[in-house]
Parts: sequence; C-alpha cells; structure tokens
Amino acid sequence: MPLETLTAVASALTAVVGLFVAVLAYRGFRRNDSPTMRALSIGIVCIAVVPYLILYLVGPAVDLADAEALLAITLSHTVGLAAIYRTFQY
Repeated sequence: MPLETLTAVASALTAVVGLFVAVLAYRGFRRNDSPTMRALSIGIVCIAVVPYLILYLVGPAVDLADAEALLAITLSHTVGLAAIYRTFQY
C-alpha cells in the first residue's frame, strides 16, 4: 500500500473516531446541560475532524496552498486545545 494511501486512510480513521467521541460528548452535553461536555465536543471536532476536512475537502475545493492549509489546520488545533482547556475551568 502506498504511503499516500495509508496516510489518507489513517486520517479518515482519525476523523471518524474523533467525530464519534465528539458526538458522545455532545450527547452528554444535551443530557446533562453541561457546558464542559459542549466545550469538550467542540475541542475534539476542532482537533480531529476539521483538519481532515481542510486537508481533503476544503483545500482541494478552493485550491489552498500547502502553507495556507497548514495555517488553517494549526488554527483549528489551537481553537480545539483552547476549548478543551476551557473544560478544566468548570
């Protein structure tokens, strides 16, 4: 299996598992009206799902340069980590 294919499969798996965990956190938010679970859900989506979308869907659709895609992914990670950090404040 070529490295490019393996990378795409691993990225997709990360996005799917991240989305699953984010949905569980969101369900926890809805069930318990917990801002902590909402922030956790947002953080997980920003760290695991958004980078995949940028790299494989948005980037090619709008013809992002590698540096632009990297910047967008880094900003997504930063927002995700800030949201998860917020969960420690509650």
